[in-house]
Amino acid sequence: MYLHRLRDLREDRDLTQQEIADLLGIKREVYRRYETGIRDLPLWALVRLSVFYQCSCDYLLEQSDRKERAEVLYEQYYKRMIEHKKQT
Repeated sequence: MYLHRLRDLREDRDLTQQEIADLLGIKREVYRRYETGIRDLPLWALVRLSVFYQCSCDYLLEQSDRKERAEVLYEQYYKRMIEHKKQT
């Protein structure tokens, strides 16, 4: 699976494949294969990249267009619930 968002997020931050590979502790060629879909992205790398890019794993895997991580969404929901309770 070619992961466009991996490349897009990397390029938006003006980072090279080598810099992301260094972040993950792997060779650039291995990262290139993840980014282009030649190799499947392992779970540990997916989680590390979602933390680095501050987005959800679903967003990285192009399963969702919502970039926010679950913790952020929950926090927003919780705040709305408290505000609603105050108004009633």
